[in-house]
Amino acid sequence: MVTEEVATEALKEVYDPELHYNIVDLGLVYEVDVKDGDIKVLMTLTTPACPIGPMITEQIQEMLGIMPGVKDVDVEFTFDPPWGPDMMSDEAKSDLGLD
Repeated sequence: MVTEEVATEALKEVYDPELHYNIVDLGLVYEVDVKDGDIKVLMTLTTPACPIGPMITEQIQEMLGIMPGVKDVDVEFTFDPPWGPDMMSDEAKSDLGLD
């Protein structure tokens, strides 16, 4: 059975094409909710005008949709709170030279 932790770990395989880093360590994923085979991902983008939303949505749906027992994957974007580099993991900050 897929858990929030398993789904979040799988999302580390989805990369922001501009920053070339995974969306979890970039701090773009705010919440992952798993209920009865349905997964809801609440996330943000680096800016509201970011054009990669559809591409990221497709990658998330593909990555999570192939997991056993998953029926539906819903990706919702929010800009509250707005993303900032302080939301990144320490490893991502270091790798991207922001520490």
